[in-house]
Amino acid sequence: MSDASLPPDPRHATANALLGTSKAGRARVGSRDSEHASRTWWDADAGDYHRTHGEFLGVDSVAGEFVWCPEGLHEGDVRLLGDVRGKDVLELGCGSAPCARWLAGEGARAVGLDLSMGMLSRGVDAMDRGGPRVPLVQAGAENLPFADNSFDLVCSAFGGVPFVADSAQVMREVARVLRPGGRWVFSVNHPMRWIFPDDPGERGLVAMFPYFDRTPYVEVDDDGVATYVEHHRTIGDRVRELVAAGFEVYDIVEPEWPEHLDREWGQWSPLRGEIFPGTAIFCSRAPGAAH
Repeated sequence: MSDASLPPDPRHATANALLGTSKAGRARVGSRDSEHASRTWWDADAGDYHRTHGEFLGVDSVAGEFVWCPEGLHEGDVRLLGDVRGKDVLELGCGSAPCARWLAGEGARAVGLDLSMGMLSRGVDAMDRGGPRVPLVQAGAENLPFADNSFDLVCSAFGGVPFVADSAQVMREVARVLRPGGRWVFSVNHPMRWIFPDDPGERGLVAMFPYFDRTPYVEVDDDGVATYVEHHRTIGDRVRELVAAGFEVYDIVEPEWPEHLDREWGQWSPLRGEIFPGTAIFCSRAPGAAH
């Protein structure tokens, strides 16, 4: 994608106005600038994000909800994490923590971690209205503030992984904090989506960008400072990073679009969902006996 003026987007109007976002393109961005952009973006976008997606995600549900992806896959149905009762569970990129709160209601000792205080504050507000309470930690996924072997399970539902410059470091950090045999399960945009424009309509069916171009998608202000960054890895990249960190990859789930789901979620839509996947869920296990 060449550098171009960013068209108005009412879904993110507040963040774009606050941060002065004016252009979009592809550019190399390191960990420091990527982390700064993500923190400020999600702080600024927290209100609009929850107005758009909060109900679907169950943010204001007393018990929380664990929805893996826009296709509506619920952990209560698929149990990708297995039995969580009595387990220490870390959620990376928890946002307002509906998943972590749902896990706590299922008997887990859950902890939520996110870079954005704006998102975490929304989670605190939800917990103040009742339901399970979980500790929330503000930190980045590339440097987890936890001791070795602290958790039985680590999960992430569209949080953290696509927004870090060094996702291989995230895999190493998760391996470090997991106990032997622990699961690491995370969902991200399906890598093949990188080929297409982020458009839920027919324009979003036209392949325009190279799958093998790992240059991040970046939005910047008039001074060229990154205000939003999203990083791309291929399916093979993700698997290699997991294996290099010592994980066994035992499944990659590509949810099909449900027939009953007629809503759009950003670039996700029934039109596109009928043709190609929008989400990839990587299921992996640390070596050794399960705790």
